[in-house]
Amino acid sequence: MCRPTVARYWRLLLAGIVWLVVGIALVLTACYWLSGLPWPGNLFLAIISLCLGMAVHAFGFSRVATRNIARLQSQSEPACLFSFQAWHSYFLIIVMMALGYALRHLPIPKSIDAVIYFTVGSGLALSSSHYFHAFAKE
Repeated sequence: MCRPTVARYWRLLLAGIVWLVVGIALVLTACYWLSGLPWPGNLFLAIISLCLGMAVHAFGFSRVATRNIARLQSQSEPACLFSFQAWHSYFLIIVMMALGYALRHLPIPKSIDAVIYFTVGSGLALSSSHYFHAFAKE
């Protein structure tokens, strides 16, 4: 069985990069969908989504990131590269990906999809800063 082990700071960096890249990808997808809407409605939805994303960051993803960082800091060195997320979190990621796929294929307006994607994406991107801060302290 292949089990790559790395130092904690690499796991912190990887977690931050993954959260940031996924967040940016979701925001860019939402912006693409919003670009098809008339002005200024698309800007209004983007602003609302960003505000919701800041709330998701403050009251949701930031807490998850903080718990992940504390778990990473309590692990012995070196540890498995993929332990930057708790193992049960991988199941949650699969569920969220399936929900995103279902959401894209349901007959609902893309503006609603865009708000959800933008909110989750901006929350993830903002919360990635916790990992980068912890990485910088290592």
